[in-house]
Amino acid sequence: MDTIAELEMKLAQPSDKLIAELAALDSDLMLLGVGGKMGPSLARLAVQAIRAGGTRKRVIGVSRFSNEAARRELEEAGVETLVCDLLNDEELQSLPEVRNVLYMAGNKFGTTGNEHFTWAMNAYLPGRVAEKFKNSRIVVFSSGNVYPFTSVGLGGVTESIVPAPTGEYAQSCLGRERIFEHFSHEYGIPMVIYRLNYAIDMRYGVLLELARSVQNGQPISLTTGHANVIWQGDANEMALRCLSVCSCPPNIVNITGPETMSIRWAAEEIGRRLDRRPVFEGAESDTALLSNASKSHQLFGYPQVSLLQMIDWTTDWVLNGGETWNKPTHFQERKGNF
Repeated sequence: MDTIAELEMKLAQPSDKLIAELAALDSDLMLLGVGGKMGPSLARLAVQAIRAGGTRKRVIGVSRFSNEAARRELEEAGVETLVCDLLNDEELQSLPEVRNVLYMAGNKFGTTGNEHFTWAMNAYLPGRVAEKFKNSRIVVFSSGNVYPFTSVGLGGVTESIVPAPTGEYAQSCLGRERIFEHFSHEYGIPMVIYRLNYAIDMRYGVLLELARSVQNGQPISLTTGHANVIWQGDANEMALRCLSVCSCPPNIVNITGPETMSIRWAAEEIGRRLDRRPVFEGAESDTALLSNASKSHQLFGYPQVSLLQMIDWTTDWVLNGGETWNKPTHFQERKGNF
């Protein structure tokens, strides 16, 4: 893949199982917070899957749409867009009723010094949304940040582990989950809590950050020496397929790749492809923020894109000067400051 168009085409390729599951849904789809990193490609994937299934369901993308060009691109791809500030209750209540909702709205970066807004977005707004869409099924985007750090030798934490978030961002993510969980019990709303870390495409993500550091000769800290990654196309597909496994109380599902990826190993693999020797500093800690996604793999199958394929694609992208986003993951953050 050498161009944005080729990347977007790859991200929008649905599997046969996704096509069948979206064809079986009983209503249109709405993506709340579609303007973020994952939203546009997820919406395009949903459109392609619905078209392939031969149905006429609408895919409705809701956002403030501060970027009008991004809105036009979604419309051209077949997504119906609605401009809405979800924190404005009058605008929220004016949204059409749909049976299938993906809740992607939230705030992470810029939390430090603006904690009140993060809590409003991540813990207050979910209650308003749950009240509005109490007759829907809802896939709630969350984060692996709600979990405690765990030993790198244990394969990551499963959904049965009690959350222990570090820092106000992660605490507010758990607040989002708890508020949705409350309204699931209150109204019998079927839900999935979708705990993700870390999605990548070549424009952002852990592998891109490593590749740029290797290319530029910048030291790579090994303090957080391990991480999970998953191709964004796989993460998008699993998000849509979660609509078929919503339940009350909410079904909690970890979404990531199967490997506990060594940062040192990944950087060395990237270095071989870039013909550069990585520069490391520090030593690997015994713990990291790691998720065990065996449950999602049982539900949906293993990710279609392997870790080595992601490394190949990312290094090719960097070598070819592909467009990137200034949206760092901060995967090395250990104190919860975002």
